[in-house]
Amino acid sequence: MPVQRSILGRPLPPMPPKRIAVLLSTIAVFAIFTLVFTLPNSIPAGPSLGRFTDHKIPIPKLAKTLSPSILNPFRQAAHAPPIQKNSTSGEASWYSNWNWMSPFSSSVTLDENRSLLPPLIDRPPIYAYYDHTLQKEKSHKEAENAVLVTWRRAWWAQGFKPIILSPAEAMNNPLYAELQVLEVEPLLKTEISRWLAWENMGTGMLCHYLLLPMGSHEDPLLAFLRRGEYPRLTRFDKLGSGLFAGSKADITAAVKEALSNKALNESTDFITAVSPETFEIEPKNGVLAYYDTSTVKEKYSKVADEIEADGPRGLMVLNKLTVSHLHTTWQNTFSKGIAVIKPQPEHMTAAILPARKLAEFLIQCPPSPLPSSCPPNNPKCSPCISSHPLKITYPSVYRNTSDLYTIGTVPHPFTTALMSSLNSESELTIPWIRRKSKRDPWLTTITAELLGTGVSGAPRVVKFKDAVASQYGTSHSLWTTAERDMPEDLDWYFGFTIPRNATDKGESETPVPGPERKPQISSGPRNSPEAEPTDEEVAMTKEKSLLQSAVEFGKARRPDEEKVRKAIEAWNLADTEAWRFARAFLERNRVERLKWEEEERKYAGGKAGAERGKNEGWGRWFDDR
Repeated sequence: MPVQRSILGRPLPPMPPKRIAVLLSTIAVFAIFTLVFTLPNSIPAGPSLGRFTDHKIPIPKLAKTLSPSILNPFRQAAHAPPIQKNSTSGEASWYSNWNWMSPFSSSVTLDENRSLLPPLIDRPPIYAYYDHTLQKEKSHKEAENAVLVTWRRAWWAQGFKPIILSPAEAMNNPLYAELQVLEVEPLLKTEISRWLAWENMGTGMLCHYLLLPMGSHEDPLLAFLRRGEYPRLTRFDKLGSGLFAGSKADITAAVKEALSNKALNESTDFITAVSPETFEIEPKNGVLAYYDTSTVKEKYSKVADEIEADGPRGLMVLNKLTVSHLHTTWQNTFSKGIAVIKPQPEHMTAAILPARKLAEFLIQCPPSPLPSSCPPNNPKCSPCISSHPLKITYPSVYRNTSDLYTIGTVPHPFTTALMSSLNSESELTIPWIRRKSKRDPWLTTITAELLGTGVSGAPRVVKFKDAVASQYGTSHSLWTTAERDMPEDLDWYFGFTIPRNATDKGESETPVPGPERKPQISSGPRNSPEAEPTDEEVAMTKEKSLLQSAVEFGKARRPDEEKVRKAIEAWNLADTEAWRFARAFLERNRVERLKWEEEERKYAGGKAGAERGKNEGWGRWFDDR
């Protein structure tokens, strides 16, 4: 039964459905009309709404020139830079460019295995005159050759290019004919021939082979001489004919003035053969040590007596003295000792073993005929005392300290992962690399003190490259790779012969110890074959085994091993860049020196200043690695 609706007690008649639809439609139209035309007029317009209505969203536009970054997916393909001359050595290859401080070399070289190195700095030439044509005994020539090798090493380590001149260069000078017609003393004729040989070569320095640089690499005088620009012909106060520096034009003018001097035969040397105004005298030369006859007699009478008694033997004694002074000067420069970088103290002992032994050799007191003597330019030096050697530290971070020398060993990321986990190489899988290994652990650790912990790998690589390859870094540190032996030419890197006495630990011992002070050899169970190795010996044996596995892994790899190597290099981009950079930089230094030696063998008879019988490298000293 339908419901009867009512209003005030009166029943409402039922409304047809069509009328209900019309009523609802009328209400809806009225509501829309009210909202559209009436409501906006009731809202006040103000500046707060106007700034939103006037705002226009800019439409992004693509740049006309796309980013040259290697990460740009739209970057067009480009040819790699051309291969430079002498830019490979073994597996190491490099490209010299002023953009060498770029974090990752591949952004410039377009080759992951090609490192970006700083351009080679031009070494200014420094010349020494040596007449190899004179008839002398074999022992005398061998002694002179040893002195020339010491002279070349010392100047090479300071950033110069030492060149030995001979009478051939003097004869090649057009002015040599004028000298031949003059009647002068043999010593003065040799002195003028020395200048003619220098004038034939041009701008540079003329040095006596008994004058050596003994001071810091940053010394202002050495820095000035390394520029290779000499505004005036210069000699150095109290050094006599030990060292001259000048341009070719000034050298030519001085030689012509000497040859035209009518009183030339009355002169004792070249300095007195020209006017005093010819030279500018430099008074500050405290970094130069000159072992001339008067200096040796005055300061080292024992050596002078040896030379008078037996010339060749005495010359070898003098050479031994100069080498010890070079070593002592180096030790005085780095008075705080040597820092051997060891980022992971518990697992990297075997990897840094060569660096540790090199540090032990460097802190030894060099053999010397006068152990307590000082160089002639530094009479107040601190002679080496075996009971108080330099300190060797093993920090996990790199510290940029001027009087602390750093020796760093850079491992490949595979070596780091293998030795830090102490697992076999079969356990280093791609899932383990991605899920459990840390990214760039070696570089992050050594730069933690300089850059902190919240820095990515790119700025760490830049800081590392500066420590390795800058002019300051090369003179205050040495960086090698863990998978290769120490270079064989470290004597040229440091500028003196490094002692290789493996038994010397820098400790003072009684010359003739009594029975109560002689070292007692234990006969207990520790020396018996049945004794069990200690935990340290077991760990060291395992580290050496893993390091050897890493070395062999880097030489020959199967396809699956190559996949693991690429994966770990991709996961540790900064560590990989640091390893390749250190390897390439050290190899380029070696190639540079070998090319220079190969070129110099053509001159001065091919023997003057050449190392003889030098075929023992550093390998035999690190056999227990």
